[in-house]
Amino acid sequence: MVQITYVDAAGTARSVKGEVGSTVMETAIRNNVPGIDAECGGACACATCHVYVGEDWADAVGPAEPMEQDMLDFASDVRPTSRLSCQIRLKPELDGLTVTTPARQG
Repeated sequence: MVQITYVDAAGTARSVKGEVGSTVMETAIRNNVPGIDAECGGACACATCHVYVGEDWADAVGPAEPMEQDMLDFASDVRPTSRLSCQIRLKPELDGLTVTTPARQG
């Protein structure tokens, strides 16, 4: 299991455990974490699971693939550490990951 901390736009943090191999988005949905809508269900076909990866985690998470970069064009308030949480697959090296949800999705 990998611990992930989700911080909402108001600064409220929620830490949950996710299974290795699942995604940051799937873990949020399973644990009723607010701020991740995931309208496409994780198909990288929308931008409603947008998160900001903590700067100290950017290298471990890795860069967005071209398809994800294209979808981020539809997200609000994109930043250098923006990612779609459906595209971040959990691995042991991400234990302790912190992501922040934007004020609004889409």
